[in-house]
Amino acid sequence: MKATEELKNEHHGIEIMLRVLQAVADRFEHGQDVDEKYLSGILDFLSIFVDKCHHGKEEEFLFPALENAGVPREGGPIGVMLQEHEQGRRLVARLKDALSGHGSGVLSRMEEAQVIITEYVALLSQHIDKENTVLFPMADAKLDPDKDAELFEAFERLERERIGEGKHAEFHELLHRLQVEVGVGPR
Repeated sequence: MKATEELKNEHHGIEIMLRVLQAVADRFEHGQDVDEKYLSGILDFLSIFVDKCHHGKEEEFLFPALENAGVPREGGPIGVMLQEHEQGRRLVARLKDALSGHGSGVLSRMEEAQVIITEYVALLSQHIDKENTVLFPMADAKLDPDKDAELFEAFERLERERIGEGKHAEFHELLHRLQVEVGVGPR
């Protein structure tokens, strides 16, 4: 498997979570509650799977490889992707803060969470589209098969060392449970 294919596969899981998040925001809009354990799982997914794992692979391995292949960081797609990763991190931090009062049923916090979720879903949806249609094809064209294999192994090593064995499977099970819980079907 190519390194970019692994990242695209992860995008599929992230897109499922974005649909789950939008369903959560819709529930909040209608004053409906969401189980605290599911909210906790969602926040773990965003912090660990999306940021630590997926964005970690891009920032530590793919982006430097592209820079070495002549793709500029500043004024190019890498710089844009990095800015959007930071924007996503800020939104997740705000969402964690907004949901920290969720258990007490604070309506204003649910409204704040709904706004943050909507912004995050829009950001990541556009971000994934840019990576899938611009950045990854660029990587496929610029990186030779040896570099691609090196990247793929680095991705696997990052998962084992930082995320942990079996964590991907746990997140996929979480996605399945959340889809059922909030009524989001697969696409």
